[in-house]
Amino acid sequence: MINQSLSRKVFMICNLVFLIALSLLCVLPILNVLAVSFSSAGAAAAGVVKFWPVDFNIKAYEVVMKEGKFFNALGISTERLILGTVINMILCVLTAYPLSKESSRFPLRTTYAWVFVFTILFSGGLIPWYLAVKQTHLLDTIWALLLPGAVNVFNIILMLNFFRGLPKELEESSLMDGAGHLTTLFRIYIPISLPSLATVTLFTMVGHWNSWFDGLMLMKNPAHYPLATYLQANEIDLNTLRQLNLTDPSTAHMVSNRTGRAAQIFMTALPILLVYPFLQKYFVTGLVLGSVKE
Repeated sequence: MINQSLSRKVFMICNLVFLIALSLLCVLPILNVLAVSFSSAGAAAAGVVKFWPVDFNIKAYEVVMKEGKFFNALGISTERLILGTVINMILCVLTAYPLSKESSRFPLRTTYAWVFVFTILFSGGLIPWYLAVKQTHLLDTIWALLLPGAVNVFNIILMLNFFRGLPKELEESSLMDGAGHLTTLFRIYIPISLPSLATVTLFTMVGHWNSWFDGLMLMKNPAHYPLATYLQANEIDLNTLRQLNLTDPSTAHMVSNRTGRAAQIFMTALPILLVYPFLQKYFVTGLVLGSVKE
C-alpha cells in the first residue's frame, strides 16, 4: 500500500470503512437479540439491553426447551431441510448439465433455457400457485413445501455457468473411453464442482430454513408449521407463562414474550451459523469461477 497512488489509498480506506460499517449492520442486530435472550424480563421491557445481557440468566432458553410446539416445528423444519436440499440439488444438477452443452450438441438448449428464464420474469401468481397445490392434494403435507419450489432457476444458472467453465477435454476424454453422460456427470463433473455445489447447497438450505410464507399458506393445521412459520405466527406460548406465574414466580419474573422470542430466534439461527463457516471458503470459487468466459 506504500507504493500505491493517493487515489488508490483513498479508495482502499473508503472501501474498508464501508465494509466495516456493513459488517456491523449485520452483526449488531444478532448481538442485540442474543443479549435480550440472556437478560431479565424487566431489563428487556425497559429497553436498557443493548449488546450485553442485563441480569444475566438462561431462563428463557429453559422455557423454550420445555415447549413441545417449538421442537415439533423444529423437527418439521429439519425434515424439510434434508428432503428439500436433496431434491433441489438432484434436479439442479440434472438440469444444469445438459443446458451447459453447446447448441451443436443440444439444438434445443436455447429454447429450454429461455423457458426457465421466463419463469423468473413472469410467475403464475399467488392464487394459481395455491390452487395447483390444492388440486394435487398436497395441502397440509410436507410435500407442499418441497415440490412447488423444487426447481430453482437461479441455482441452475449458477451450476450451468460453472459446468461451462470446466475444460471440455475432460468430457471428450471420458466419452472416448466409453463413458456415458451419467457416468461423465457423476464421476467427472461433480467431483471437480464441489465449490459450486457447496455454494448452491448452502443457498438451498438457507432458503428452506428461513421460508415461512408457504407454510402459512399451505398448512391448515398449525401443528404442521415449519419453524420459521411457527415463529412468525406465534410468540412464546402464553399458557406456559401463566403456568410459570403459578408454579415458579421467580422464573416468570425473568422471562417475558420478548426474551422468550429472542431465545427462539437465536436457537433458530444457530444451525445456519454453525454450518456457514465450513462452506464459506467455497463461496468465492463457486460464484466467481462460473462467470469466467473463454
